[in-house]
Amino acid sequence: MYGKIMLINGPNLNMLGVRPPEIYGTDTLADIEKMVIDEGKTLGFEVECFQSNSEGALIDCIHSCFKRVDAIILNAGAYTHYSYAIRDAIETVMLPVAEVHLSDIHKREEFRHTSVIEDVCAFQICGHGKAGYIEALHKLKDEFIK
Repeated sequence: MYGKIMLINGPNLNMLGVRPPEIYGTDTLADIEKMVIDEGKTLGFEVECFQSNSEGALIDCIHSCFKRVDAIILNAGAYTHYSYAIRDAIETVMLPVAEVHLSDIHKREEFRHTSVIEDVCAFQICGHGKAGYIEALHKLKDEFIK
């Protein structure tokens, strides 16, 4: 067993499967969480999942990871583009954080092109749909969790 990974999804991701499928796909958040949990098991990880539309709840969850998990996979949703509070929380817990986005934020509306959390995350994966979460698991295992 390699350890524990926290999968955190932010605002509106609870509505996957309802949101525009041409951007976000047709899978629900429960589908994606199950896929990540199952792949985590094959890689030797326990994956815990959390979702909230509240910035404060996301920050509390990130803080709860300190000295409790080995890494975080985070899709901060729209908070990616303006939440310095989430950025500070990521920096504070001193864990490898994989920033994941279903869509390619760099090819969408101008306001989505900037990620204020990117510089405190270990890496960013965007535009690979649900496969981005699996890519993040593998990259964390191969490069960040020993």
